[in-house]
Amino acid sequence: MSQQDWMLMHRVAAGDEGAIGELYDRFSALVFKVARQFLSTQAEAEDAVQEVFIRLWQTADRYDPRRAKLVTWVMLIARRHLIDQLRRKAVRPTPSVLEEDLAASRHDDRPEKKTHDEEWRTSLRKRVGELPEMQRLVIERAYLQGYTLREVSVQLNAPLGTVKSALSRGLIKLREKRSAEWAG
Repeated sequence: MSQQDWMLMHRVAAGDEGAIGELYDRFSALVFKVARQFLSTQAEAEDAVQEVFIRLWQTADRYDPRRAKLVTWVMLIARRHLIDQLRRKAVRPTPSVLEEDLAASRHDDRPEKKTHDEEWRTSLRKRVGELPEMQRLVIERAYLQGYTLREVSVQLNAPLGTVKSALSRGLIKLREKRSAEWAG
């Protein structure tokens, strides 16, 4: 057990700027190296390092040198943060069929465009209606009714991960159906 590490974290917990700087100087390069392995850009890795050190500062009072060395604890916090960040990134849908099509339809007021928009909306409703029930409900509530995925999870009494998976699978199916319509 390192008394120096415990004292450092005690000072960090008390908001001692010198201690926070010392913690950063000791571990920022290591945290950045790991963040760079997890994330696709240097900017994302730099942001992650800052966020990890904010977490370290906020949880400094929980450090127990009898349970882990300081470097182990720092890397545990970093790893948890990076995994959370990757999960958030994975469930954040990329511009989807709905977003692309909705954006394209909003900018044209010509009568022939309005007819096209109605046809498109009818086609979209049909495609969404053909999805399995969970996927349909999640897409309708999240995209068409504006609920967050957490709210949809509560409404459907389903785990958030299940709702996110249903959204992802549903958007993929919609994209596939649209591609098939365009090809046929």
